[in-house]
Amino acid sequence: VQLQASGGGLVQAGDSLRLSCAASGRTFSNYNMAWFRQAPGKEREFVSSINWSGFSKYYVGSVKGRFTISRDNAKNTMYLQMNSLKPEDTAVYYCAAALSGDWRYPASFNLWGQGTQVTVSS
Repeated sequence: VQLQASGGGLVQAGDSLRLSCAASGRTFSNYNMAWFRQAPGKEREFVSSINWSGFSKYYVGSVKGRFTISRDNAKNTMYLQMNSLKPEDTAVYYCAAALSGDWRYPASFNLWGQGTQVTVSS
């Protein structure tokens, strides 16, 4: 499966953004999906994941209650709604896919798309 993230931009603290991850090439609904992010000088961080059906979701503590992950299997697209953005959310956001493994574990995700930059100014 090929993945393409989009929707990033420059916003102010407290604003919202919605990221999209468009998938192509394989049956999207077979894949568990996730969002990761990487801030300058830091390691890539697991942000959120969603299982193949969309009924099960996981969030890292720092985004819980502010970010919402979702997917539309009919549109082959995953989303990340980000509300109440903070400067510390500034990073390149990547979407990732896993055909097998536990959808809650970052190590399961081995298919990556290009990132989209999110910059939150204070």
